[in-house]
Amino acid sequence: MIYKSLNKKAPDVSFREAAIQGQAPDKGLYYPEYIPKLEEDFLEELPHLSKADIGFKVMKPFVAGTIPDDVLFNIVDETTNFPFPLVPVNNSNIYALELFHGPTLAFKDVGARFMSRCLGYFAKEKSEKITVLVATSGDTGGAVAHGFHNVPGVEVVILYPSGRVSPVQEKQLTTLGGNITALEVSGNFDDCQRMVKDAFMDEELNKKLFLTSANSINVARWLPQQLYYFFAYQQWDKNALPPVVSVPSGNFGNICAGMVAAASGLPIKHFIAACNANDVVPRFLQSGHYKPEQAVATISNAMDVGSPSNFVRVLELFQNDIQELKFALSGYTVSDDTTRETISKVYTQYKYLLDPHGAVGYKALEMYLEQFPERKGIVLETAHPVKFPDSIEEITGKPVEIPGSVAGIMKLEKKSIELDATSDALKSWLLNR
Repeated sequence: MIYKSLNKKAPDVSFREAAIQGQAPDKGLYYPEYIPKLEEDFLEELPHLSKADIGFKVMKPFVAGTIPDDVLFNIVDETTNFPFPLVPVNNSNIYALELFHGPTLAFKDVGARFMSRCLGYFAKEKSEKITVLVATSGDTGGAVAHGFHNVPGVEVVILYPSGRVSPVQEKQLTTLGGNITALEVSGNFDDCQRMVKDAFMDEELNKKLFLTSANSINVARWLPQQLYYFFAYQQWDKNALPPVVSVPSGNFGNICAGMVAAASGLPIKHFIAACNANDVVPRFLQSGHYKPEQAVATISNAMDVGSPSNFVRVLELFQNDIQELKFALSGYTVSDDTTRETISKVYTQYKYLLDPHGAVGYKALEMYLEQFPERKGIVLETAHPVKFPDSIEEITGKPVEIPGSVAGIMKLEKKSIELDATSDALKSWLLNR
């Protein structure tokens, strides 16, 4: 498989080169030369396949020529060795695909674990250390930290916005130590993402360090997110119409991966980009004008992205045909007040506890199904409610039960380095650490 830069001014590369580089030299995102089609009997076999078998079959074409089959199988087996249950929520037409049963209780565990193991394999061939530079709006940091912790030949530097991640999220990315360093930036996620992008384009930094990214701009983080949708369909009633899938959307890597899965042949009726107040894509779908803005803080903080990097990949998938995109994708904006109301209503009526991101997805799906009542849908529940204890307790009046895996880290000491929200500050720290 060959990967091309969407800016079309950089050489084509293999999966290995795309994963190690993260971003193309021309600042473009890497994109596969084609979307592989599922084998004819794949959907018939799907109910009987293990998660590792599914992951291997889906990912093999994307890594072709760079990772041996036995190594790839072990990578996807380790990546997906926890449950992904599809749970009925309202006893009618809405189901939740729970993606929070991994080690850091968030959907990003899959992409981070897959990428860490790929880079660990590739690092064996290199004499110099790989420095993974990543910006996080919440869950990415913890997932990347745990995925890469103690991986030989790899150092990880995580930038996160000070005061804009939840207590659990902060502990997950600041307490491991070892090859993991957390930089607490005095700004928002867009500042962190800009600083990371500038670092990749800095000639001096790239001469002295071997930098790559673990954000969803990296193909090794982005593409394995397809697997969620296959795991969902594996559990779907085959006598029902294909599902509508509502995805809480921030940087648009997750929903884009799902649309790649659909393009490969997975039956999905429609996608919903469920956004909070940072709703550049829903507004684009209405007006046809794409206008990124400064991110604003919300209670669904992992979606606080004003300029979603991966949306360019969505446009590429549809060859920039806006009408075709609108046929496949709807966008909804959900306010913080409505998010709170949704959490309360669903918990009271159905005894199901949504996290703020899942609540945005649930409300968007509910609005869509009001227009199409004959359809059924899935909301991706992307994080465990325990990651947002203050919001959840305020809304429900009850504390969130803390899983054992989280209780331990809350007692650990936070270790972070404060940093100004400038690219010069990051460059200076990287060169002088």
